[in-house]
Amino acid sequence: MKYIIEFKSTALKDLHKINNSDARKLLVKIAILENGMKGDIKKLTNYTPEYRLRSGDYRVLFEIIENKIIIYRIKHRKDAY
Repeated sequence: MKYIIEFKSTALKDLHKINNSDARKLLVKIAILENGMKGDIKKLTNYTPEYRLRSGDYRVLFEIIENKIIIYRIKHRKDAY
């Protein structure tokens, strides 16, 4: 299934704070999400947003609504939850 990726403003701010090499790696992993739920993805329990994508020391917190993936935050693993 093909998804549409949408970034919230907080996720874009988080992305700008990350160094360039890590940000590029994160964007590649996020682009892979567009073609299906591939990667190190976990459904979170008792937490909103519902899903997380792990990429190195960073976590991408997102949820799926119909055919859209909405990315809410991109945080270092120590600050993500």
